[in-house]
Amino acid sequence: MALHRWLFGRDGRDLYVLVLAGVVFGTLFGSLSSLAQRLINPNDFVVLQDSLFASFNQVDPGLLAFSAVVVAAMAVWTARLSARLDVVALGRDTALNLGVNHASVVNQALVVVAVMVSVATALVGPVTFLGLLVANLARQLTGTFRHRTVVPAATLLSVIVLVGGQAVLERVFGMNTALSVIINFAGGAYFIALLIRESRR
Repeated sequence: MALHRWLFGRDGRDLYVLVLAGVVFGTLFGSLSSLAQRLINPNDFVVLQDSLFASFNQVDPGLLAFSAVVVAAMAVWTARLSARLDVVALGRDTALNLGVNHASVVNQALVVVAVMVSVATALVGPVTFLGLLVANLARQLTGTFRHRTVVPAATLLSVIVLVGGQAVLERVFGMNTALSVIINFAGGAYFIALLIRESRR
């Protein structure tokens, strides 16, 4: 809530500041992890390190039912927001001129994102670039910005990426690395490609 007030308060900060804050805090937590590696017992750090990487082979079955209910609720909320999200995507001024409360829709979308990321992290651990990867691929493949089309496409692509990544992990790497490492590598490369493409326009 403190970050939300700072990033989306009265000073007019935008999503670019949010991304920058994410990078800064990611670096901070990575540095704290390195510090912990030097301070604590090596065996204890192995346990800590396991929690820092996503693992799709060690999902807690006790969380599945509750997670399914939360995800279903968020999916319904997103479906109701989709038409207003299409308008918000046109820009703040255009959305306000069309009668859409831009701040309210953005805040609701951020709540949905925060809850969904929390569920995914609780189940498997953090996967940094998966959302960026599938969201942009879904927009490119569908050729539209309508959320009623893009969100289901992104969901399907997420399943394909995770299952395909697991297959590569088992067949190529012999389970010698974490799936999140493969996804982060592919997502990071795709993110760099997006930056290069945008800079050439």
